[in-house]
Amino acid sequence: MNQSAKRHSPLQAALIGGAIATTATISVLGQAWTRYVHAALQDSPKALVDQVWQLVNREYVDGKFNQQDWQAIRQSLLSKDYTSNEQAYVAIRQALQRLGDPYTRFMDPKQFETLTSQTSGEVSGIGIRMEINEKTKRLTVVEPIENSPAQKAGIKTGDEILAINGKSTIKMQVDEASKLIRGKAGTGITLKLTRPGKNEFDVKLTRANIEVPTVRYTLKQDGGRRIGYIQLREFSGHAADQMRRAIRDLNNQKVDSYVLDLRGNPGGLLQASIEIARMWLDNGGIVKTVDRVGGSEETKANRTALTNRPLAVLVDGNSASASEILTGALKDNNRAVVVGSQTFGKALVQSVHELTDGSGLAVTIAHYYTPKGTDINKKGIIPDIQLDLTEAQELQLAANPNLIGTLSDPQYARAIVALSNTKFAQPSTPSQLSQPLSIRAEDLKF
Repeated sequence: MNQSAKRHSPLQAALIGGAIATTATISVLGQAWTRYVHAALQDSPKALVDQVWQLVNREYVDGKFNQQDWQAIRQSLLSKDYTSNEQAYVAIRQALQRLGDPYTRFMDPKQFETLTSQTSGEVSGIGIRMEINEKTKRLTVVEPIENSPAQKAGIKTGDEILAINGKSTIKMQVDEASKLIRGKAGTGITLKLTRPGKNEFDVKLTRANIEVPTVRYTLKQDGGRRIGYIQLREFSGHAADQMRRAIRDLNNQKVDSYVLDLRGNPGGLLQASIEIARMWLDNGGIVKTVDRVGGSEETKANRTALTNRPLAVLVDGNSASASEILTGALKDNNRAVVVGSQTFGKALVQSVHELTDGSGLAVTIAHYYTPKGTDINKKGIIPDIQLDLTEAQELQLAANPNLIGTLSDPQYARAIVALSNTKFAQPSTPSQLSQPLSIRAEDLKF
């Protein structure tokens, strides 16, 4: 089934996250079966158990349920007495394990809240990135997010956080500090800070809803070219808007080539990957999804590309799901040269539902294929130029993140060589990219 630009499939609201799982179809009960179950069970833990069973029964991609008797599993679940929701959670997780699918999973309320916050691309807090400084061992501001309460209050990169609402940060880890700093928008918080050349001082802030940057970009002059380097960390709810702004800004700076860095990007929202693919592609297929009854739906480009400049895409073994949809679309349409390591290999789509008690359920609802019909599940995408980093190079980049996306980054450097090659300087023909190149990182000299 072909899909027009104006039609919105339920699959487009789905999640395809790998290491992260993102919001998809967020649904609260409302179906007829819910009224029946609630009338009989009156919001007992059994109602939650049956809600999960019903959702899986209706949506799960494998109609045979991994050769499990799903009806018998329901009878077993409802035959038990649960004295708390926590007991119900245990039973739900045990039942889902029988499907043999790590992506169909139950989340307690805290886990579900974390997931929805992550995939919405927003957090409620003051807008800072923090780390434990290796030398001082103190909690330190890496950077304030643009237009955040922290930036408006004058907090700067390098400021050390001594206390949060009066609680000392000595020996405090970043995760613990983040929990203390985050809170409901509109509430107050006080940080005790210090910075070089200044005594300790307090900063009072009001928490706000903050759009988390997932796209970072810059203009580079490498290989005799004006390179628009864009790093996409995940496909959140704001990723497409941020990518659009990045491409337009770099277009205005007259770049002649682009490098799109998807390394380490675990995925996210399916719709975000489709929207971003359309920013690079004027024509061609993007992805095809197939549900459990064999119904297929193909999403295509719609002549809304923002640039036709040469493009290189960087990937690695942690580039998963939505990253692989975007990479597969650009590769199969010969729109980009793909450089790096073989990708993760996740070709499954999940729908996410909010349950009655604030917990959540992710259910695998479809399998996806690249435009050429390739199934990459558990296989991944092999780059056009396969270049695996050595362990030493990985450690060097991890220890010095500022080297990522520079000529000291072997995969980026190889992408620059490819973009300088007339073979990749313009959109290529299928025959040009039919055979992947394999190069060892240690063989490159720059």
